[in-house]
Amino acid sequence: MTDTTDISRLARLAALLLALTAVGCATAPAPTTRDPGTGASPAFRPAPSEAPATPSYPLSPAAATLVARGDALLQAGEAGAAIAELERALRIEPRNPRIWQRMAVARLELDDPEQAEALARRSNRLAIDNLAIQSLNWRLIAEARRMLDDQAGYEAAMNRSAELQGR
Repeated sequence: MTDTTDISRLARLAALLLALTAVGCATAPAPTTRDPGTGASPAFRPAPSEAPATPSYPLSPAAATLVARGDALLQAGEAGAAIAELERALRIEPRNPRIWQRMAVARLELDDPEQAEALARRSNRLAIDNLAIQSLNWRLIAEARRMLDDQAGYEAAMNRSAELQGR
């Protein structure tokens, strides 16, 4: 890849990581001043169309600590170390789609689009009733397909994400 392509890919992955946070992915027990549904402070609640549908899949304190470490490592560009923390969180909460979603982001960071897509699909199977999680997973799938030079697959995944956001 060229330097420009690397920067562009990193910018997209950073946006996806921010989107994980924007849809209410609280990684630690929320203080009482935060919205219990989204984990956002009242001043930073997402728009109703961005708010996660119930259930919100809260994390146990132990898993939240591990996910927070994983997020910090991802933001520091240490995807391999982040995966180790996220795998530990999955041993605690194997049915939490938000953790699987973060694993997909980490795999994209490691240039492993096939595994990233599989992890995002796993997250979707667990988040059958949460359209916000599913929509973001389809964006992750789109990025994986773009990395594989699958333009038609990219467009189909982005369309599916937009469709879910519109519901």
